[in-house]
Amino acid sequence: MENFTPLTATIGGILIGLAATMLWVFNGRTAGISNIAGTVVPLRQGSVLWRVLFLAGLPVGAVIGSSVGPAIFAEIPTTLPELGLTPIGLVIAGVLVGVGTRLGNGCTSGHGVCGLARLSPRSFTAVGVFMATAVVTVFIVRHVVT
Repeated sequence: MENFTPLTATIGGILIGLAATMLWVFNGRTAGISNIAGTVVPLRQGSVLWRVLFLAGLPVGAVIGSSVGPAIFAEIPTTLPELGLTPIGLVIAGVLVGVGTRLGNGCTSGHGVCGLARLSPRSFTAVGVFMATAVVTVFIVRHVVT
């Protein structure tokens, strides 16, 4: 299997679960990124700072992980992957993700990490749709388009 990284995937999963748990325990909030990002604007008094800090931590964590990770774990590549999309393609992809999270009443982090942990029927359905769509997309990209 190509690009299988069990050690760092396990550590990443533990860190995501820990962050979601800490947000729930200390703030009483579910760590669904689309909901957190979607409620920063318009500004709501009393709940903006934690949302901005949580969202700012995502790219900060990625930068730290990509700069420090390869020195600690041999399975982390030292170069970033090439995206193969133009800036317009990235904007379109971002808009489609935003539309999808609104239609699905949440994103993969909200449904997959937090919703499944709470045994939410809506999250089980959403994750099933996410996974089925991913399987079909990979099949089309690898076997039909190429």
